[in-house]
Amino acid sequence: MLKYLKREIARTANRAMLTCEGIKITWIDEPSFAWWVVANIVSGALTFTVDMMPVERALIIGFGLLVLVMELVNTAIEVVVDRISLEIHPLSKKAKDVACAAVGMTAIATGAIWLIILLPKVL
Repeated sequence: MLKYLKREIARTANRAMLTCEGIKITWIDEPSFAWWVVANIVSGALTFTVDMMPVERALIIGFGLLVLVMELVNTAIEVVVDRISLEIHPLSKKAKDVACAAVGMTAIATGAIWLIILLPKVL
């Protein structure tokens, strides 16, 4: 049992390091990711300045983080497509465009949640 526990702790630590590395690389290489991080910091801070229920705050912060997740996935798809070939190909364009659209749709959903929660509070 101790051997299993040590192995799982080591694997978890390794995953945490890889996660940090992935975030760091994306922060450096993708300006849009850095902008989304800033937007999330501002958005998250604003949730504490407006009177709202914890579940509303959780929705806003959770969907903001989901935008970051989608940006990470988008970046991964772009990198893989570019690794395969830098040649412009309709399927490569489609993959990149769809991944970008996933980020955009998640951002729209996040904005809609903000509006649905915030509008009744300010009107």
